[in-house]
Amino acid sequence: MTDPTQGRRTLQDPYPSYAAMRSTCPVQPLPFGSGGHPGYVVTGYAEARAALGDARLSKDTAVFFAGKGSRRRLHPAVAHTMLASDPPRHTRLRKLVTKAFTTGAVKELRPFIARVTDGLLDQWRVGERFDFVAGLAEPLPVIVICELLGVPKADRPHVQRWSAELFAAGEPDVIDAASHSMADYMTELIAARRLSPGSSLLDRLISARDGDDHLSEEELVSLAVLLLVAGHETTTNFLGNALLALLQHPAGLGRLRDDPDDVPALLDELLRFDSPVGTATFRFTTEPVTLGGTEIPAGAPVQVVLGAANRDPARFPSPDLLDLDRDAIAHLGFGHGIHRCVGAPLAKAEAEIALRAVLTRRPGVRLAVPADQLEWRRTRLVRGLVSLPVLV
Repeated sequence: MTDPTQGRRTLQDPYPSYAAMRSTCPVQPLPFGSGGHPGYVVTGYAEARAALGDARLSKDTAVFFAGKGSRRRLHPAVAHTMLASDPPRHTRLRKLVTKAFTTGAVKELRPFIARVTDGLLDQWRVGERFDFVAGLAEPLPVIVICELLGVPKADRPHVQRWSAELFAAGEPDVIDAASHSMADYMTELIAARRLSPGSSLLDRLISARDGDDHLSEEELVSLAVLLLVAGHETTTNFLGNALLALLQHPAGLGRLRDDPDDVPALLDELLRFDSPVGTATFRFTTEPVTLGGTEIPAGAPVQVVLGAANRDPARFPSPDLLDLDRDAIAHLGFGHGIHRCVGAPLAKAEAEIALRAVLTRRPGVRLAVPADQLEWRRTRLVRGLVSLPVLV
């Protein structure tokens, strides 16, 4: 679907464009992909929430693209993840994952997350310039999810590179190659864990059962890849966006410097203000659907712009204001409905620990360059910074 945030200026701040689209109509047609197939984009909050919870909007991309002659060669483990499935398959897979990916596991990880954060912050030197993305926002969630899945330290740089390449907008060959590299690696790692089992999340996925039901080999590889990629991409963007938002709002930053224990209560507003996932993954209508007064025919691609929905003044008054007293729990930063991000508790734990540590240990942190010089990732799916130079 045509990206509504093309151009450097709109990459930096897509929200005026979103507001213009939403004011015209919260659900409107836009061509999808290079072939110009009719599609629809959703920018209103009520319409987005309805779309995310509507079973008539399928996520089974294999069904949509069947017979369309796609030249893509994504590995099946990446093309047909739990995210790209509908009930009953999605229900079954999520139930098995939830048995292994518990809030208890996240709680147990908190001391490890704190140790990793402190180790990364130890590299910050007062008076020197530091890239928050490369130095903390990227490595922290990569180290955590790799530790959770049992990925050896020597392999983590490769995993991080492949994951970044999966979001290489406009480079389908790079994306396809990365999908095979990631899936092949996880296949080998799963085989190795079977020979020498441990207590990692990957080991729990290998043994996960629901009665007589268990994960097939393809499902196991697919879930491992999904957790590995989704387990750090969202958090990386969340951390960068959150710190930038605070650095641009001195009153809020000062409040948190004075009382870092307030950080957990403010995470939802930070997620709403600049959502780390810009656009929800692909959906299509299985029958005609009326959404926001717009008639969408069967078989039409639909993309829900979470960033636009989270700035809808009909749901969040003065949405362009970072309001640390706002009740923003209803934000759509992690999605909504059956596909809501299963790793949300981990992402929020990492953000809480990291932001609290930065504000406690480096209270003088400030932007090293004007905000309009910052470079943003060129992809509509995620909303994140390429780098965030700061001084401490």
